[in-house]
Amino acid sequence: MNITDTAELIQSGKTALGIEFGSTQIKAVLIDNQFKPIATGTFQWENSLKDGIWTYSDKEIWSGLRASYQQLAANVSSKFHVKLEKIGAIGISAMMHGYLAFDHHDHLLVPFRTWRNTITADAANELTHLFNFNIPLRWSIAHLYHAILQGEEHVKEIAYITTLAGYVHWQLSGKKNIGVGDASGMFPVDKTGSFNSKMLQQFSNLPLVKKYQWKIEDILPKIMKAGQIAGYLTERGAKLLDPTGTLQAGSVMAPPEGDAGTGMISTNSVRLRTGNISVGTSEFSMVVLDKPLKKVHRDIDIVATPDGLPVAMVHINNCSSDINAWANIFKEFAASLGQNLNSNELYSTLFLNTTKSDPDAGGLVNYSYFSGEPVTNTDEGRPLLVRIPNSHFTLANFMLAQLYSAYAPLKIGMDVLTDEENVKTDVMIAQGGLFKTPVVGQQVLSNILNMPISVMVNASVGGPWGMAVLAKYSEMQADVPLADYLDDQVFLNSETMALSPEPKGVEGAQKYIDRYKLALDLENRAEILKDEEN
Repeated sequence: MNITDTAELIQSGKTALGIEFGSTQIKAVLIDNQFKPIATGTFQWENSLKDGIWTYSDKEIWSGLRASYQQLAANVSSKFHVKLEKIGAIGISAMMHGYLAFDHHDHLLVPFRTWRNTITADAANELTHLFNFNIPLRWSIAHLYHAILQGEEHVKEIAYITTLAGYVHWQLSGKKNIGVGDASGMFPVDKTGSFNSKMLQQFSNLPLVKKYQWKIEDILPKIMKAGQIAGYLTERGAKLLDPTGTLQAGSVMAPPEGDAGTGMISTNSVRLRTGNISVGTSEFSMVVLDKPLKKVHRDIDIVATPDGLPVAMVHINNCSSDINAWANIFKEFAASLGQNLNSNELYSTLFLNTTKSDPDAGGLVNYSYFSGEPVTNTDEGRPLLVRIPNSHFTLANFMLAQLYSAYAPLKIGMDVLTDEENVKTDVMIAQGGLFKTPVVGQQVLSNILNMPISVMVNASVGGPWGMAVLAKYSEMQADVPLADYLDDQVFLNSETMALSPEPKGVEGAQKYIDRYKLALDLENRAEILKDEEN
C-alpha cells in the first residue's frame, strides 16, 4: 500500500489502535486493514517502590498514555501528511493482575498495586486452600483479601476493583468491562468464561468478608470475550487520549486485555496445545490446555485465552532487568573510551559473545531478582552474581549466565508442566526484546527448556499490535472463531524461525540449573541487605 492509499485509509477511519501499558514502556501501534503497522508511539516509564509497594502513579498513567498517543499521531502526520481524526477500533491492554480500588465517587482509594508485589502470601495461601485452586500472589483477589486481613481502612469504601487495562478502558469508554483473559487474573473464571460462582460464594462466606456491605460479585467488572464490542470511545475519552481535540469520539472499543492475552494473539497461540513465551521485565509461558491438570500447583496459574479457553501459565516476576542493568554498565565503560554505542550495537555485541562461552557458563551463577520470585519461594529481590575461585570468568560466560538466569525460574516452573503433568504442545512461540538479536536468546531458551522454540518475524512488535488485532476483530463483528480469524486473515503469510535444542547446550544448561538451585539459599540470605534511606 502506497502513501496516498494509506493516507486515505487513515482519513476514512479504517484503522485499529492498540495501546499496551508494559512494565517499562507504554506503546501505541496503529494498524491498517491488512494488520500491518502504520505508526507507533512510546513512552518510557518505570515502577517505583513506595512504602514497600511497587506502583505507578495515577498521574503518570494518563500523561504516559497521552504522550505515546501524541507521538503516534505526530508520526502519522509526518509520514502521511494527514491528521489522525478517526480510528475504527481501539483496544487497551496492560500488565495483568494487580489492584486498583475505587469508591462510589470513582476516586482511587490507594495507589495502584502492581503484579510485582509479593506482600500477599498470607491471603493467596488461604484462598488457594479455600478454593482448591491456585491463587497467585499478584492476583487482584489476593490483594483485596490481603487488605482485608491487614484491616486496611480503604476496604470499607470499595465500590469497584479492576486491573490497569480495565481502568483505562473504563475512563475512555465509560464502561466497566474487562476481557476474559484479564479477568482470569483477577478472580478464577469457569469454563463458560464467567467468574466462578461457587468460589464467589466461598469468598463471601469468609467471616472477615461478611462484615463489609459490598458483595464481591458487585465490585468486579463485567467479563466480555474477544470479538464483542465493549463500548465506544466517548467525547471525554477522546479528550483524555488526545487533548488537542483532533480525535473524534465513536471508535469501537474492544474488551481490554492483559499482556498475556495480547502475547497469545501476537504469537497466534490460542488453539488447543499451542503455547507461547513472552520475555521482558517479567516473563511467562502460556499453554492452551486440552485437558485439566491433575492437581493444584502453586507454580502454575490457570487463566484464559481472550476467547475463554483454559490456559496453564507459568509467570516469573524477573527476567531482563538485570541484563539491562549490566548492559548500562558496559555502555558507560564504552563511553569512557569514547565509544558511544546504540542499544542494538550494545546488546548484539554482548549476546554474540555467548558463542564463545562454556556450555555451563563456566561455573558462574547469577540471580536476576529485582523483586521477590514466588516460583523459588524468594520474598525479596537481590540481584546476585556468584562465582568460585576457579570459575572460568570471561565476558562470554558472564553473558551466558545472564541469559540462563533470565530463563532459570521459567525452566523450574515449566518442569512442573512437562514432567509432573505431562502437558504437550504442538508449537511453542517466543516473543520479546531478548530476541531482537537473532538466534542467541532463542537458542539459549531452547537449550534450557529442552524444547524447540519458534520466533515470528513480528516478535518485537508484540502486545500492542496484538491488541490492535483484537480491536479489529471486535469491529468486524464477523461470526468467525478467534483462532480461524488469526490463521486465515492475520497470520496467513507469517514467517517463523524454529530452533531445536543442541545436545551440548542442553547438558550445559542443566548443569547451570543444578548449581542455580543449589545456591538459592545465598539469594534468600541476601535479603539481610536492605535499601538505605537517603
